Amino acid sequence: MGRWLARLAALARLGRLHFLFSGSSLYLLGALIARYVGAPFRAGAFWVGMAAVVATELVTHFGNDYFDLAADRANRTPTRFSGGSRVLVEGRLPPRVALISSLTCAALSVGLTLYLSLALRTGPWTWPLVAVALLATWSYSGPPLRLQHRGWGELMVAIGLPLVPLVGYYLQVGQLAWLPVLASLPLCGLMLALTLAIDFPDAAGDASAGKRTILVRLGGPRGAWLHNGALLVAFLAIPVVIWAGVPPLPVVALVLLSPLALWQARRFARGDWRQPPAWNGLEFGTIMMTAGGVLLELAGFVWLILARGEPILAALCRL
Repeated sequence: MGRWLARLAALARLGRLHFLFSGSSLYLLGALIARYVGAPFRAGAFWVGMAAVVATELVTHFGNDYFDLAADRANRTPTRFSGGSRVLVEGRLPPRVALISSLTCAALSVGLTLYLSLALRTGPWTWPLVAVALLATWSYSGPPLRLQHRGWGELMVAIGLPLVPLVGYYLQVGQLAWLPVLASLPLCGLMLALTLAIDFPDAAGDASAGKRTILVRLGGPRGAWLHNGALLVAFLAIPVVIWAGVPPLPVVALVLLSPLALWQARRFARGDWRQPPAWNGLEFGTIMMTAGGVLLELAGFVWLILARGEPILAALCRL
């Protein structure tokens, strides 16, 4: 029994479950935006869709450890947030477990999407949206595209971020719309800064293993400037998306993150990325900004819904 519990614990660590907050919270954001525009809450579609999003995200978590094993082994400076889960590197599970887990999660996502489309009749775009998400999560590190190894993985994660709230919105409304995409655009800049910050501790190992991430291609100084540029773009996007029709409150709330963003940008500008003892703090700062940005937008849309007297809390309590 103890051996099996140890293996289950290793499998959970391999899946890096703490990073699932990203996909699930962005999906919830899309569902809240659907409620904001007046769509009735579809509990079944919401929860099945949430499960599909989590399964799709796990495709990347498991697959990344499998396909990046050589780079993770070459990484002598892993941190709490980078360098993979270390489960395969430490020999706690054989590599095939990661590959099988990734493929199993992909199959689960396909099965859940079938249920959404055929049983819950969520609309004709259900399949294309999830198919694009599955292709992106597999291609992040898996063949044949191996985007992260070619310097495109970080950009794909940032540019593809609006797809998740769009799925959450579509499964509730049954129609595509620009609002969930526009509302999440400032978060794209924060996500790019996050992926870059996590790349710094991995850069030496990635380069020695032939993994040409965007940071390996650019080098540290230009990577630091790109990180700060991504933060700037995140805040410059706020007035643009308001002009495009996003309700001001949820995105203006992101300004509350500006002191942390300025502090983070100053640390990168002065070269803290060169200092291994600073890496955990730099990564944690960008994680807190990205998570905080999503939470602030969630809170903003909840406030707007409640201000209209919508029974959102009662609906959630009944689930």
